[in-house]
Amino acid sequence: MSFITNMNLPNKLTCLRVVMIIPFVICMLAGKAEGGAGIAALILFIVASLTDFLDGYIARSRNLVSNFGKFMDPLADKLLVCTAMICLVSLNRLQAWVVILIIAREFIISGFRLVAVDNGVVIAASYWGKFKTVSQMIMIIMLIIHFTEGPLYYVQTAMIYVACALTVISLADYLYKNRQVLSEQS
Repeated sequence: MSFITNMNLPNKLTCLRVVMIIPFVICMLAGKAEGGAGIAALILFIVASLTDFLDGYIARSRNLVSNFGKFMDPLADKLLVCTAMICLVSLNRLQAWVVILIIAREFIISGFRLVAVDNGVVIAASYWGKFKTVSQMIMIIMLIIHFTEGPLYYVQTAMIYVACALTVISLADYLYKNRQVLSEQS
């Protein structure tokens, strides 16, 4: 318990985001993300997504960046987004190929970062990666709401393709800007 009480606020927010995944999944799957369960799932996802932006802002503005935060923040984001998308596939609201594309990108970038660290290279996050994350979160929110007709249905469908495009663009940008990592000798 003292581990948690000794954490700074950004790290507590990151841990909260991970913990919120459990009730989110329960609301998504047990309640089929409909009615009260759907509203609860939506609120949980939005609050969890907001902690992503808030913890980073607080950490940078108050100089509270920590190794724990550097490790857990991106992991918490991936857990939240991937969990939500897998739930959406099981509810037939999202096609599996979208999730495979997005998860594949995350595995590629994680592996690339391991190679970079091994070579003593620190790779900064790019704006394309931030745009990718925001587009994925908007896509997920719209799919939780689950528009089935009208103009918002078409916006929801477009967001799926925008999220996929930004996933591929951010991957290409990341690999191109850091291509020297793969060619460096240890």
